[in-house]
Amino acid sequence: MEFALSEDQRMLQDSLSGFLKDAAPLDTIRKIATGDKVAADALVTGLDDFGLSGLHVAEDHGGLGLGLLDACLVQEALGYAIAPSRFMATTVTAHALRHAGDAHLPAIVAGEMRMGLALTELSSRRDGAGVTAEKGRLSGTSLLALSAEESTHMLVADAAAGLHIVETPDNVSMQTIDRTRVFSEVRFAGEESEVSLKPDDEALAVARLLAAADTLGAAQAMIDKAVAYAAERQQFGRVIGSFQAVKHMCAEMAARLEPSRALIWHAAHALDTGEPEGLVMATLAKSHLAEAGTFIARTSTEVHGGMGFTDLVGLHYWFKRIGANRQLFGSPEQCRMDAARLQGWLAA
Repeated sequence: MEFALSEDQRMLQDSLSGFLKDAAPLDTIRKIATGDKVAADALVTGLDDFGLSGLHVAEDHGGLGLGLLDACLVQEALGYAIAPSRFMATTVTAHALRHAGDAHLPAIVAGEMRMGLALTELSSRRDGAGVTAEKGRLSGTSLLALSAEESTHMLVADAAAGLHIVETPDNVSMQTIDRTRVFSEVRFAGEESEVSLKPDDEALAVARLLAAADTLGAAQAMIDKAVAYAAERQQFGRVIGSFQAVKHMCAEMAARLEPSRALIWHAAHALDTGEPEGLVMATLAKSHLAEAGTFIARTSTEVHGGMGFTDLVGLHYWFKRIGANRQLFGSPEQCRMDAARLQGWLAA
């Protein structure tokens, strides 16, 4: 058994990382964060041309037919570059429709359907304030929806944990700490569901796994930036990276992150192969990365000293992306409680 990435998987991640290095430098991210639609559209178009929309769609529907491990490698690269993308919404939708034989999949691959994602009802129960479905029509409000602003359709969860694909209704962008992506409040007023799916625990598990992979990439970027800064910044005639305290801070960040990568890979493999532990491992990966990412974000900023809090360095974009991912699709506390329920340790 191979416990490493295949050559094709390494090539996929390396080629995407190379593209993002050129297409999404920090100056471009700054423009996107201040609402520059031209810069955002150019990056999204470039990612679409890369073929990401069909990565997790079966070959029978025109996609590449790759698994969730490949999807996690892509999301890790997007997190490293803090790039906005519809990839997470598209991948979760493709996974939800994998057994439906649905005619929407070729349209998703072709880019004719641009997907948004509204799964708040699966990860946060809100009495009387969420989305309900009656006779195939949705009503109510979903918060923190991803990629809704530029989407044509959305994958939406209702209060009974059912999943629906609907045309994107009116939505309003929400102000969050993370300016690298647009989160929206989506208001449903009787929109008809084009596809209705039974409750599927894997949809939330896949979303959480991809959020964990995004945090993995962002946290790795913060470590790399801290190490590079420590190798250049001088105090008392020496680079600060030669000080034992700074060495320990960088080493502890690396030690916290490295096991996280194996956890994500194992969870993705388990979901791909249908192993029963897949749901639990994906949920635990999300909770663990949330905690490890928070530690790395804080420690990397400390290594940068006062410079870490300035816009000149731009470290706050990664810091805030990790912070948003921590709560997205459920806090670490909620994820651990869900993992306990999945293992029968708590009542459903």
